[in-house]
Amino acid sequence: MASAVSGGVRVLLRIEGLCMFAASLLAYGKFGDGWGSFALFFLAPDLSFLAYLAGARVGAVAYNLAHSLVGPLALLAVGVLAPVPAALTAGIIWLAHIGLDRALGYGLKYSAGFGFTHLGRIGRVRAEAG
Repeated sequence: MASAVSGGVRVLLRIEGLCMFAASLLAYGKFGDGWGSFALFFLAPDLSFLAYLAGARVGAVAYNLAHSLVGPLALLAVGVLAPVPAALTAGIIWLAHIGLDRALGYGLKYSAGFGFTHLGRIGRVRAEAG
């Protein structure tokens, strides 16, 4: 498994996540469809957790697809350029979700298991067998 980021770089990446979350909230306040829709769809990317039922490798791929910036940025581009208001709304909500996850330390996953992320280990760290 590749090593996770640590130290000041990890802190900076988590601050970036917090800024992404805050900017998304501001954007949603201006361009969104109401806070009820935001609350309803905010956790939708976490449905990708279900892929872990098929194993860690499949789960990591599904989680990373749902938590990469590529999807929401593509939706935002369609929302602005087409224009498609629903795509803009969905892209903002999706970015807010990713931003909060990253601020809390939930990074992109490695296939070693759910707790192994690019932002470091999450969850309980098991004691090394001596």
